[in-house]
Amino acid sequence: MKYNFDEIIERKSTNSVKYDLAEELGKPADALPMWVADMDFQTPSEVIDALINISRHGIFGYYQSKEDYFEAVHHWFNTRHGWDVKKEWLIKTPGVIFALAMAIKAYTNENDAVMIQQPVYHPFAETIKVNNRRLVNNPLVNKDGKYRMDIEDFERKIIENGVKLFVLCSPHNPVGRVWTEEELIEVGDICLKHGVIVVSDEIHADFIYDGHKHTIFAKVKPEYLDNSIICTAPSKTFNLAGLQISNTFIANKKLRDKFILEMKRAGTGTPNTMGIVACQAAYLYGAQWLDELIKYLTGNLNFIREFLKERLPQIKLVEPQGTYLVWLDFRDLNLNGEELEDLVLNRAKLWLNSGSIFGPGGEGFQRMNIACPRSIVEEALLRLERAVKSLNN
Repeated sequence: MKYNFDEIIERKSTNSVKYDLAEELGKPADALPMWVADMDFQTPSEVIDALINISRHGIFGYYQSKEDYFEAVHHWFNTRHGWDVKKEWLIKTPGVIFALAMAIKAYTNENDAVMIQQPVYHPFAETIKVNNRRLVNNPLVNKDGKYRMDIEDFERKIIENGVKLFVLCSPHNPVGRVWTEEELIEVGDICLKHGVIVVSDEIHADFIYDGHKHTIFAKVKPEYLDNSIICTAPSKTFNLAGLQISNTFIANKKLRDKFILEMKRAGTGTPNTMGIVACQAAYLYGAQWLDELIKYLTGNLNFIREFLKERLPQIKLVEPQGTYLVWLDFRDLNLNGEELEDLVLNRAKLWLNSGSIFGPGGEGFQRMNIACPRSIVEEALLRLERAVKSLNN
């Protein structure tokens, strides 16, 4: 491969949330961090060069992208996902969770019901609650290690709670499902039937494993395009989270105008210069880098699968269809929440995400970020193996 994803790049002493905040966040300083969803790989060299070039100019005044930015975004979604986005749909936002907050404020009132599918990315629930909306959970069903949506419960709770907004996580974080077009149609038609607007977080759309295909929700039916807000970003794909750039697509002008009004109320103005520059370069020149990265992540996944099967059968891998986050099932160890945290954090010296933070259904699970050199993955599993063996001592 052209790119060397085995290279260890030192991230300590860079003000990295992942590596430099352990003690401030109450974690052991020597815990191996595999929690927050940023990668241990450098972004493509073309992105770095673009950022260096604009930095050399040395003037960082107000910045606004032109047609070439949209052309890069259009090129990416057209070639990678077969989606012909229109320029007027695009709203540049400083992050997907920001976009979610704007949608909640724009399309619902206080005490209105907003539905999510837990266990799911925990800022969903936080954003709903801090905006004084009612959280309604349509829990995912885990059967034999594979998750599915409970469609009957989905519609019943929409009716019973008068749900106004549904937040779809697609691909799903943390369980790794890539929803099929048939599944999207089931929930999409119910939302149309009951007047529920869909906010679809598709930030992990570029990380799909062989045998699966990501379908952009708005692309399934014209009616869905008219009833949805599609939240995307280059941040997960190209490791740009600190640059605060995301691309939100709203085709329906009435919905778009309400969203923009809410952004004005929040005082959001000119986007981050570096985020715009990085996104444009990544979408123009990053395709080969991403293709090779997915192959490398597939290798990490294969390594984890075989290691657990041969040496740690007590821990089950929930097979991810997408994302670079794996959902590990520790329930066969029969540990309570505190005991599991002690095993992972104190005995194994691993810093993962506790499944409980993702809401009901997450208990007994841990989320692990595998977007790192394979040597780090191996070290993590060896630490887990030693920790599990120590339970019997």
